[in-house]
Amino acid sequence: MADITKPKVNVVLVGMGWTGSIMGMELTDAGLTVVGLERGENRDTNPDFAYPKIADELTYAVRYKLMQNLSKETVTVRHSINDDALPYRQLGSFLLGDGVGGAGVHWNGMTWRAYDAELQIRTHYEQRYGKRFIPVDMTIQDWPMTYAELEPFYDRFEYIAGVSGKAGNINGQIIEGGNPFEAPRKRDYPVPALKDNAPANLFAKAAREVGYHPFPIPAANASQAYQNPYGMQLGPCNFCGYCERFGCYMYSKASPQTCILPALLKKPNFELRDKSYVTKVNLDSDGKHASGVTYIDGQGRSVEQPADIVILCAYQMHNVRLLLLSGIGKPYDPKTGEGVVGKNYAYQKNSSVSVFFDKDVAINPFIGAGSGGQVFDDFNGDNFDHGPHNFVGGAYVSAMVTGGRPIGQSMVPDGTPKWGSQWKKALKDNYLHSFNIGTEGSVMANRENYLDLDPTYKDVYGVPLLRMTYDWKDNEVRMSQFVTEKAALVAKAMNPKAFTPHPPKFGDHYDVRPYQTTHTTGGAICGDKPSNSVINKYLQCWDVHNVFVMGASAFPQNWAYNPTGMVGALAYWSAAAIRERYLKNPGPLVQA
Repeated sequence: MADITKPKVNVVLVGMGWTGSIMGMELTDAGLTVVGLERGENRDTNPDFAYPKIADELTYAVRYKLMQNLSKETVTVRHSINDDALPYRQLGSFLLGDGVGGAGVHWNGMTWRAYDAELQIRTHYEQRYGKRFIPVDMTIQDWPMTYAELEPFYDRFEYIAGVSGKAGNINGQIIEGGNPFEAPRKRDYPVPALKDNAPANLFAKAAREVGYHPFPIPAANASQAYQNPYGMQLGPCNFCGYCERFGCYMYSKASPQTCILPALLKKPNFELRDKSYVTKVNLDSDGKHASGVTYIDGQGRSVEQPADIVILCAYQMHNVRLLLLSGIGKPYDPKTGEGVVGKNYAYQKNSSVSVFFDKDVAINPFIGAGSGGQVFDDFNGDNFDHGPHNFVGGAYVSAMVTGGRPIGQSMVPDGTPKWGSQWKKALKDNYLHSFNIGTEGSVMANRENYLDLDPTYKDVYGVPLLRMTYDWKDNEVRMSQFVTEKAALVAKAMNPKAFTPHPPKFGDHYDVRPYQTTHTTGGAICGDKPSNSVINKYLQCWDVHNVFVMGASAFPQNWAYNPTGMVGALAYWSAAAIRERYLKNPGPLVQA
């Protein structure tokens, strides 16, 4: 029994990153009383991200000040069902955000929309390539909504976030300089694209020379002063190089703190509680209705917060763990393929090409923005013929230099000693004259990759940890090798002193040590029926109708794009369904 029981509210939000902030704003505007619970500390641009203390690479990028303390709660990891899982004790492969704003504080700002074919992926591939093209153990499935349904909500998020970009398709008209492959949008981005730095210019010129279609990366780094629909003001990005792993002291990078929270915190019907670690969604005796949540507060007390609606807005892995801990939905069993909670965990498959120039070509990597740069989508999604290549999915290829910070972002050629005078000389000779071309690739859901509760390890409060069973599959290796070859063609066209592709190899295992992306997805996927998903098209739990689950845990598989644009659009999409339909007649929004 809880030590404290709070007065009942209309809505309790678990997590106060992007989706929690969006839901808080939308539902308080509907007149509901809303409590937002955040496991970490309350942080704001001033004083927490103020200059000059935020420009500290050692504190924030190496020692991860804004990230989750893994000594208190983490995940365990193994490659296969026959392995023993061990705790993820040192941040590496992915970075778990912590505190108000969540990962929306320390992200880079890439803000993408899905391709319609990606949302209908199984149907699309089967119709174009035949059902046998998809491997039997690849558990990909169509999303239950279309791009056309989501388009207004993408637009809404982009205008809240002040995204800089260049449209490539407005109402079916292809626009020069934008992405010619993109799905149609109703209007252009709210502000123009960021200016290109030297690497972006070199990359775009070379990409066009080899026949590709580069365009500016859509960036939630404002290119000019902007006021969003909530009245929040963003300042122009100054290319300081402190985006990922840092809060933005310039009010230039979109974040909950910059774009939503100052307006939300003024609402009399909203309350934010930080240091509130939710351990369970409480269910009524029939298990079909949530009565609220239980959390541990900053004093270590057990607190019950009753609510009419519970919305999980935490990070993807935390959402899945809470569902499992709360007994909502049937846990996934990879042996039988039955169950849904934990199913279709996916990541991303990346590679790079290191490019080195002579001293007459100045790259100046310290001039960087989180999402500044150029990219091409010729080998993303199904924008090319997959038939001869025997893989599903694709990748985008980009040149983006995010700051050239000396500890983590300096480059030396392959074969350079790791220490000593030769390393110092190589660093001095190449720092101003090198950069990476990156590929960021999709990962298809697989029967063997999933999440469940660890039977051995527990967090600091004695609650079971989440266990990840995950390894690379041949499909993703083939895809990444193919796209790396295309990136190498662009590198060669730049006529550098030297370039080195870094493709993956068959037989490589997933490694938690090097950072790759924080774009983890799945585990509480959306679908068209309870047998294949945890939530319906409005992100409402099939089994408990007053529980909604936001975020990338809803993705049935992972595409190449960074997920935040989709995550924001889905939050506004779900909020509209709650406001316009659920509040009038509480119950299932989709009949099973």
